[in-house]
Amino acid sequence: MVDNSKGYKIIINTILILMCAACLAPFFLLIASSFSSEQALIANGYSFFPREFTAEAYRYLLQDASVFHAYGVTLLLTALGTVLSILLTTLIAYPLSLSSLPGRGIISFYVFFTMLFAGGLVPSYMMWTQIFHIKNIFAALLFPNLVTNGFIIMMMRSYFQANIPGEVLESARMDGASEIYILFKIVIPMSLPIMATVGLMSGISYWNDWNNNLYYITEPQLNSVQGLLNRMLTNAQYLKQAATMGSVGANAVPTTSVRMAVAVLGVVPVLCIYPFFQKYFVKGMTIGAVKG
Repeated sequence: MVDNSKGYKIIINTILILMCAACLAPFFLLIASSFSSEQALIANGYSFFPREFTAEAYRYLLQDASVFHAYGVTLLLTALGTVLSILLTTLIAYPLSLSSLPGRGIISFYVFFTMLFAGGLVPSYMMWTQIFHIKNIFAALLFPNLVTNGFIIMMMRSYFQANIPGEVLESARMDGASEIYILFKIVIPMSLPIMATVGLMSGISYWNDWNNNLYYITEPQLNSVQGLLNRMLTNAQYLKQAATMGSVGANAVPTTSVRMAVAVLGVVPVLCIYPFFQKYFVKGMTIGAVKG
């Protein structure tokens, strides 16, 4: 039986506050370190309060206009990739939720199999570059991540099975509605939580992706923000090594604080968007994982 006493509530609230603080502490440390000088970080280590406050790391990253262009590429990639991922995942998951689908077991096994085994990097690279010829085009950032997560497909299928009444679908079929009409006019409007969940997961995946940029892109104008920041960080490390061996002061290149600034620039947009989807995300994950 649940204890509703004042002392019990104080203990529970204290535990939740401590857990929340433990989750937020790394972000505060990250932001504070990104605004600390390179010399202070090397001499004193990391701190929750900026030491020798400076924005040199951000100035180093934002001095090139290509960063803003890369943000534009990433925004377009994330928006388009999220919409296509939701659409394609739905088109696979909805038929799998229907017991009348011929070959349903075989298709489900194939989707489940991809959750356990993958072809690997080299076969994937050869397939995309030599068969589909998507190297150095925008599609190279988009296609490799489309419907590559069998877990998301199975989660959406489970949501459809658990939350879309079969009587509603059968009634619509008796009224002459086609499967396409049922999907877009009945199923999708009744499945907003799982749609938001899949959209958030896909959007974060596209936003944080830098592997495709590294493997398939060499043209600067196609760099995503994560790929560009990763290359700028590599350049900063190279300059640091060159400065150590040359006449330029090694501390002139803010390598350590740049790492922190790169993480801030990459994570802040996601942190700003996540609260608006949290309610749907939690509901979609919970309900979609209940029934297999």
